[in-house]
Amino acid sequence: MSLAVYGWTEERRRAFAAFQADGLAPGRVVGEHRTHYQVATDNGELSAVTPGRVRNAAHLRSELPGVGDFVAVRPAPGEGNATIEAVLPRSSALIRKASGKETPQLLAANVDVAFIVTGLDGDYNLARIQRFLTLVRESGARPVIVANKADLAGNAADIVAELTAAAPGVAVHVTGARAGSGLGELVPYFDGNRTIVLIGSSGVGKSTMINQFLGRAAQETQEVRGHDSRGRHTTTHRQMFLRAGGGAIIDTPGMRGLEVWSASEASAPDFSDIEALATDCKFRNCGHKSEPGCAVRMAVAAGELDAGRLSAYSASGRR
Repeated sequence: MSLAVYGWTEERRRAFAAFQADGLAPGRVVGEHRTHYQVATDNGELSAVTPGRVRNAAHLRSELPGVGDFVAVRPAPGEGNATIEAVLPRSSALIRKASGKETPQLLAANVDVAFIVTGLDGDYNLARIQRFLTLVRESGARPVIVANKADLAGNAADIVAELTAAAPGVAVHVTGARAGSGLGELVPYFDGNRTIVLIGSSGVGKSTMINQFLGRAAQETQEVRGHDSRGRHTTTHRQMFLRAGGGAIIDTPGMRGLEVWSASEASAPDFSDIEALATDCKFRNCGHKSEPGCAVRMAVAAGELDAGRLSAYSASGRR
């Protein structure tokens, strides 16, 4: 299958050209799991991992590969895992603050349109939708609001009016995913092999929509709780699917709490690994240059820390 169906363009081919001479192949991350990635290539799907040097060179976790990333991969001889050697420049990146942590979490990359899905039942929360709008606008993708479960709302017109007033210029579509109503209005967003991501709380019907768009039961669905319309996390990891009619769609686990990762936070490199090592230095004010008993330089010598990371840390003026 050609990588073009996943949104591979001439611009991305030019970005990859520098890696071609090294025997690498272009691919797109279509699945992210605890121990490996699924990467689509012109020669089929590969299982891939990130080598230590790539992980060590990343200042932030969000700089590592994620679903939607176009990457340079080194295929493995035989049955082993391929390795992701580089992430190509992103056209967009949905990044939130990781739950309970002061670190960024990449939700999806190179997304053209984000469907912000809300249920027209007990799930509806305008403030939460506005946070999702901020997330999408900062990512570089186009936001679209999908008000699902129209059959459960007697005041759908009032909610749509409120959403339209709160998000001027953003398209609002009303759907009933279980019956398939209103989904036809969303199909044109896939034209040109565009990539769509679905974001929203658990139980709003994202997995049901995925199944309708694909024409098959690709994602498990469950009923929501009756008293508050909250759903269970039927989607546990981010995954990309191809539509038979063109375009790709990414499903994400439900998010009830959402903190947006600001650009100013993202611009500050994360050196928590070096700072943790520094607690074992012999001197409290160690500059990690020539002092005896420097745990940071010992980690570099042992190959446990990339020397480039230490240089960047020193250049930042931190200690």
